[in-house]
Amino acid sequence: MGNETVFTYAAPRLKFGHGASDEVGADLKALGATRVLLVTDPGVAATGAPDRIAAGIRQEGLEVEVYDQARVEPTDQSMTAAIDAARSLGRFDGIVAVGGGSSIDTAKAVNLMLCSPGELMDYVNAPIGGGQAPPGPLLPLVAVPTTTGTGAESTTVCVLDVLSRKVKTGVSHARLRPTLAVIDPELTFSQPSQVTASAGLDILCHALESYTARPFDSFERKTPDQRVPYCGANPIADMWSERAMSLLAGAFRRAVRDGDDQGARTDMAYAATFAGLGFGNAGVHIPHANAYPVAGRVRHFHAPGYPGDEPLVPHGMAVSMTAPEAFRFTFGSAPDRHLRAAALLAPDAEVGDDAAAQLPTVLATLMRDIGLPSGLAELGFGDGDVDDLVEGSLAQPRLLAISPREPSAEDLAGIIRRSMHHW
Repeated sequence: MGNETVFTYAAPRLKFGHGASDEVGADLKALGATRVLLVTDPGVAATGAPDRIAAGIRQEGLEVEVYDQARVEPTDQSMTAAIDAARSLGRFDGIVAVGGGSSIDTAKAVNLMLCSPGELMDYVNAPIGGGQAPPGPLLPLVAVPTTTGTGAESTTVCVLDVLSRKVKTGVSHARLRPTLAVIDPELTFSQPSQVTASAGLDILCHALESYTARPFDSFERKTPDQRVPYCGANPIADMWSERAMSLLAGAFRRAVRDGDDQGARTDMAYAATFAGLGFGNAGVHIPHANAYPVAGRVRHFHAPGYPGDEPLVPHGMAVSMTAPEAFRFTFGSAPDRHLRAAALLAPDAEVGDDAAAQLPTVLATLMRDIGLPSGLAELGFGDGDVDDLVEGSLAQPRLLAISPREPSAEDLAGIIRRSMHHW
């Protein structure tokens, strides 16, 4: 059939600005909602923001039920618990998620299963789950992020740990994309420094991976019914990714250093939004595929700044751990793009003679400056874990297919081994 000549682009409606979360009730009312489920997690609930938003929704004459037990880094068990709780509360005609990617992804799963038969695993991406598509439309979902990073408010994906397989995967379908994303930078001011650092690296990898993704016109041509949300790098996604990287260059370190820097927080919120509008269509590749087993198979490490004491590698941290070496591996597929990304992220950095090392060096320097672990070894992994991590990465074919250079198991093993120590 020849190469693809068509790419698709979609995004939620967007409301951005200080105080935007005060208008969620009016937004839901305009969507026709009368009885709403608000999904959040205990940590975000403790800030008072969900209660304030729920009160505003009630002021518009809508009923609200609150589920505040979404799990940070959700699992198949935690999402099933949320689904069961939502079903026990009766019928809803709208959903609002208030929190980070974990709360938003939990709300997506709840929305899916309130409108679909069967079990959650029926819809989880193959080969981990059944890979079924939702049979019909879902309820209106308003996503109100309180962290700057995940992009969950823009995407068609919800991510979860499948505990029995010790691997992260997800559900991916256009119907999961939120109806409206409400971005209020004021909600991010309570975000701890290390959460800002980890979530910010998720922004960065979203922008970088979509910018360096396999171009849409390098795939075989698809029929209309075969087209998927992650269609490869394209001119519209490129525009969002470049802008996100430019904003990160000026705001990222400032936001980690001083959480009260309003300008930096606002620019990080813009960067997260722009990166989400890019990767939510182009897709992500090797760093995200590697991140799923890194987060799913950690044994002892618990990231500072996150609640609880069980082993936990937050998503953005997990993605960043192999990113420098992943981009060293993909450099030859599009040198100009990798060099352009390095220049956007560090416009004043000295350029060495090794072109392939420029972007990895920029990333490793940033990771060190904001206090990230120095590599997989600091998370408790060693050479004996490489094969297990490679197996988990290979279980993400949907992501690896977007890579501009197809990695073999041996290639992934090399990336992981070289990621044990970045400095």
